[in-house]
Amino acid sequence: MNIFTKPHLFRLALQLIAVHSFAVGVGLIVLPFGTLSWLGFTVDPYRFFSTQGGVFHIVMSVAYILASRELMHSRSLVVFIIIAKWAAFLFLSLYFLFSEMVPVIALSAIGDGLMGLIVLFFYLELDRIENQRENS
Repeated sequence: MNIFTKPHLFRLALQLIAVHSFAVGVGLIVLPFGTLSWLGFTVDPYRFFSTQGGVFHIVMSVAYILASRELMHSRSLVVFIIIAKWAAFLFLSLYFLFSEMVPVIALSAIGDGLMGLIVLFFYLELDRIENQRENS
C-alpha cells in the first residue's frame, strides 16, 4: 500500500506542516530573548529578524492551508512549497555547517528537508495518477 497515493493523507500532511510553521512563527515573534538564546539563536536586541522570520512562517502556513484545500488544482502552489522547503533545507544546512553549529538549526534543516520530501512524494504520486486517468 502506497500512502503517497492517498489525497486525504496529503491534505493532512500539508495541514500538519501548516500547524508546525504557524507555531514556529508565533514562537519567533513572542518568545522572550532568553528562550531564543537558550535554543542557540543569536538574539537580535531589536527583535526585527526573529519577528520577520516569524511573520514569514505564518504567511507560509497560509500557503500550506490553501494548497491543502485544493491539492492538485494548485499545482504551482505545491511546487512553490516544495521549492521553499528545499531552499530552507539548503540554507539551514549550509548555515549550520559554515556559520553556527547550533543543534536546533541542524534539526530544523532535517525537518524542512523531510517535509519537502513528503510533499514531493505526494505530489509526484498524485500527479502520476491524474496523468494516468487523463490518458486512459
